[in-house]
Amino acid sequence: MPYSEQTVTAVRPWSDRTFSLTLTRPADFAFANGEFVTIGLKQEGKLIARAYSIVSTRDDDHLEFLSIHVPDGPLTSRLAKVQPGDSVWVNSKTTGSLTLAHVLPGRNLYLLATGTGLAPFMSMIRDPATYHAYEKVILVHTVRNVAELAYRDELESSAGDKLRYVPTVTREPFARSGRCSDLFISGELFKELDLPQADPQQDRVLICGNPDMNRQMTAHLRDTGWTMTNHRGIGNFSVEAAFVIQHT
Repeated sequence: MPYSEQTVTAVRPWSDRTFSLTLTRPADFAFANGEFVTIGLKQEGKLIARAYSIVSTRDDDHLEFLSIHVPDGPLTSRLAKVQPGDSVWVNSKTTGSLTLAHVLPGRNLYLLATGTGLAPFMSMIRDPATYHAYEKVILVHTVRNVAELAYRDELESSAGDKLRYVPTVTREPFARSGRCSDLFISGELFKELDLPQADPQQDRVLICGNPDMNRQMTAHLRDTGWTMTNHRGIGNFSVEAAFVIQHT
């Protein structure tokens, strides 16, 4: 059976639009950090499921997800109301294009996310193996409101020489405004962090967010000599294009 019934063990609201969900993990559930899986709820015997990137790491004994709450969404409107002890159905098959295997080895790894596009990068950031593969990991996370900076405390406490955390907020006063893509394209990001300009020969970029940001970054990188990973081979940047991050 492709789906198994799992139990909600914790729910953490971040804002009125975002929340995290922790579930039990099937004993035989295997995945690579950065992948996603479909999860869902049953309504009148029918399963309503959507794709969610996995926040927890491949070594954790639980599954964690980050979701947006769409009030009229057929799934998230109900998922936002679940409580510990409730059931959520999890597919056994995982996939995705944001694992470390989807980019060539390199110097610095740039993770660009908007909103709940942060999810796949959390699993990488939490895994020590990521820091053995790259000299530095730079996470740039853009949200509309400060409260939507999910996992901010964890990321700030983990940040240091190996992990650089750059949160940005677009619709409220904050220390840093502007979108992650604009900071990267303008070069402001590298000046602020005192890092060399991202180099396609040495650095790698993973992108996960709203379609506009994905398109903007893809066009910029292609125009400046970067190669996107696709069915023809592994490149120096990859975009999660299999599903839209704004769940319904």
